[in-house]
Amino acid sequence: MAKRKRLTPSPALTEPVPPGLETKSGYPFGVAPKPRAPIAQVAGDAAAQSALDALADEMRTARSTGRLVQTLALSEITEDYMIRDRMVQDADEMESLKASLAARGQQAPIEVIDLGADGFGLISGWRRLQALRALHAETGEARFATVEALIKPLEGVSESYLAMVEENEIRANLSFYERAHLACEAARLGVYPTPARAVQTLFANASAAKRSKITSFTKLHQALGGVLRFPAAIPEKLGLALVSALEAEAGFGPRLKDRLRKTPPQSASEERAALERSLRKPAAPPRAEPVAEGITLESRKNALVLSGTGVTPELRQALVDWLARR
Repeated sequence: MAKRKRLTPSPALTEPVPPGLETKSGYPFGVAPKPRAPIAQVAGDAAAQSALDALADEMRTARSTGRLVQTLALSEITEDYMIRDRMVQDADEMESLKASLAARGQQAPIEVIDLGADGFGLISGWRRLQALRALHAETGEARFATVEALIKPLEGVSESYLAMVEENEIRANLSFYERAHLACEAARLGVYPTPARAVQTLFANASAAKRSKITSFTKLHQALGGVLRFPAAIPEKLGLALVSALEAEAGFGPRLKDRLRKTPPQSASEERAALERSLRKPAAPPRAEPVAEGITLESRKNALVLSGTGVTPELRQALVDWLARR
């Protein structure tokens, strides 16, 4: 019988023994390391590289599709990239937001669009950005000098407006006037051909009744927007009544504008009261009817007025005597 040859692992296929761990057998803890075939090592390296490539591709895709949250300096954000729909900032709400950011940090990213060398244009998250700017100005802390943002791959300004409207329709209690103002400004800038088309596009997910009311408020903005000082506070019913008056009488708008210019309201309540007064119908002029030759009688509130050539001192005395005898 042939004598079997004893096989031993090649030194090239074994891992070196760390110094200080040798035992009497020459291996750490008395256990020989298993030899690793070169092909297994190559396959493992290839799998690791493939996983890294896949991760890198996923990161690039997330970045290009606006799903990757990135940290941007506040100074890189341009706030007036678009006309904002929010016209009024509530001071108490802003203080609450600042307190939340200071205590818990930014919980939701803002959305921006890449403007190249001009930085980033703000799409949504105006209040969060304002709060961070205020906190940085007040404290000087570095943690308030940056903002977490999603860089959205929007192709045109129209999509930017849609993104802003969609967020604020969910999160913000905007007035009908603020919605109408946005539609009018978007049309003025050429984003949409008309305010009506802007309303139909920007508020496509709203009900037909809501879009109709917003369209009515665009007429209010076009007629009185230059003189209204607190338009966001105009309630729905009053706004629609003003639009009806504007459409019913050509001179209503100019008269109301002139009145508001001469006596500018100092508060939202004053402006609302002035608008409500403008809708009140003037009292009908008193009717004068002849009651005798040369005498006419006008009936007024709590008064009777006699006038004409027949009103003489003798008639006056006769009336006094008659009234005394009643």
